[in-house]
Amino acid sequence: MSEVATRRKPENAAGGLYPLGTAPTCTTYAEVTAVRAQHPAAIAEAWAQRRRRSTVNGSDRLMIVAADHPARGALAVGANPTAMNSRSDLLDRLRTALANPGVDGVLATSDILEDLLLLGALEDKVVFSSMNRGGLAGATFELDDRMTAATARWTIDSGINGAKMLCRVDLNDPGTLNMMTACAAAVDELAAGGSIAMLEPFLSSRVDGKVKNDLTADAVIKSMHIIQGLGSTSAYTWLKLPVVDEMERVMDATTLPTLLLGGDPQTAPDETFASWERALQIPAVRGLIVGRTLLYPSDDDVATAVDTAVNLVQ
Repeated sequence: MSEVATRRKPENAAGGLYPLGTAPTCTTYAEVTAVRAQHPAAIAEAWAQRRRRSTVNGSDRLMIVAADHPARGALAVGANPTAMNSRSDLLDRLRTALANPGVDGVLATSDILEDLLLLGALEDKVVFSSMNRGGLAGATFELDDRMTAATARWTIDSGINGAKMLCRVDLNDPGTLNMMTACAAAVDELAAGGSIAMLEPFLSSRVDGKVKNDLTADAVIKSMHIIQGLGSTSAYTWLKLPVVDEMERVMDATTLPTLLLGGDPQTAPDETFASWERALQIPAVRGLIVGRTLLYPSDDDVATAVDTAVNLVQ
C-alpha cells in the first residue's frame, strides 16, 4: 500500500476523535484521488474493515441523508441549476451531516460512498447504495431507468445495508416496463443476500416535454400498489415515499417499512419541516431520508438544518 493510503490522522472532519481502529484511510480530497490512482484495492479493503451497524436498532426511527442525484444529471437545487456541480463541496456537506450523531447513515451512488468511505465518514453508519441511474434528467429515455450504478451483488458483498431504486411509472412510456423488470430482478437478488430493497414509487407523465410526478394522495397510493408487488418476495422491501396531503390514507396502503422522502425544497423551511413532523407521527413511518433540503438549505447552514431534522425524527 502506498504511503498516502496508509497515512492516518486521529481527528475526523468535525474535529472529534475517531474510535480506536477506525482512523480514515484519507484525510484530504487530494489523498482520496491519490489512493484511487495508486492503490484502488484500498477501497475494497476499507469496505471489509468498516465498522458496520444494523439498519434498525430496536424501535428507533432512521435519519438518512441522500446524495444520488448527480449520477442522473440532476444537479439543480431550487433555482440554482449548478448547485451540486462541486464534488468537494457536496462531500463537505455530507461529512457535516454524517458527523451529527443523530444521522444514522447515507444513500448515494458508489463513487460518493467510496469517497466517504476513504474519508472515514461511514463508520458505524447505515449505508444504502443507489442502483438505477440510467433515467437521466431531461432525456428522451428518462423513464427507461435501467441499472447503471450499484449492483445487488456489489451491495451485498460490500456489507451495505441495502439498495435504493427509483420507480417512476408512466402508463404511456414503454420504458416503464424495462424499469419494472430490472427492479423486480434486483429485489429478488437483494433479498437472497439479506439486503434491503428500498423502492421509491411515483406515477409520472410528461408535461410540456418534462417528466412530472403526480403527488396527489391517490396517485401515490396507486404507485405504491404497483411497485410493492415487484419481485418474488417482499420480505426485504422498504418504501421511500414523498410527503403529500393525506399521509395517513397513503400509509394505509402498505405494511412495508417506509422512509419519508424530503425531495427538492419547494416550500419555506418551516413549512417543510412542519409537514415532515406531522407525517412522522404515523406509526408505520420509520424515519426520514432527505437530500437537497438538508444539504443545501436556503441559509446554507447545513449543521442547523440537519439538527432540526434529527430532532423531528427523535
